Amino acid sequence: MKNTAALGDDQPSLSQLPEGDEHNAEEGDLDEEDDEAAALKSEKELVLGPQFSLKEQLEKDKDDESLRKWKEQLLGSVDLSTAGESKEPEVKVLSLTIMCRGRPDLVLPIPFTNKPKSSLFTLKDGCHYRIRFTFTVSKNIVSGLKYTNTVWKTGVRVDNSKRMLGTFSPRQDPYTYETEEETVPSSMFARGWYCVRTKFLDDDGKCYLDMSYYFEIQKNWPKSS
Repeated sequence: MKNTAALGDDQPSLSQLPEGDEHNAEEGDLDEEDDEAAALKSEKELVLGPQFSLKEQLEKDKDDESLRKWKEQLLGSVDLSTAGESKEPEVKVLSLTIMCRGRPDLVLPIPFTNKPKSSLFTLKDGCHYRIRFTFTVSKNIVSGLKYTNTVWKTGVRVDNSKRMLGTFSPRQDPYTYETEEETVPSSMFARGWYCVRTKFLDDDGKCYLDMSYYFEIQKNWPKSS
């Protein structure tokens, strides 16, 4: 299962998963993911150069015509009065939308309320789906924004994917990112509960959102949806 996302600060962490094989991620998988994150952070700390505010970046190398045009193309019509002097970008993920063929879009605002022992949503096995993220960028340019997605079932990690979203300039209107269409596995072995952990990070290893939730794959769509 790939490319899924979401959670609020009041969500259970993976270390607080419900008891039972259906709801426990192996500690080894968690340790491995944390080790990878620590290694990335350490590497970035070694090579991270000086940071500049948005205004400073525009002033820097202003005599370089090609670089100036590239910056203008990237920034577009950014209002520098709202950008301020911050050297750190601010990224806020607003919502996660599940889009399935022949079904109404399921929009999940972030943060959302997810009970520890219930799934956030249910997918029918064999259905086709896409995931759409809506997010805002403010204060500065965010470089190399990406998300990582790790999925567990019955205590076993079944997916660990990374996807690059790109570099974004600050603006008032939200950005949207939509994954490619995928197909939910269709078999009795694929049905059941899954736990997902998704992170949004930039090139410097800064994490803007670390979210966890449960979803379920069933033979049929739930009657209530």
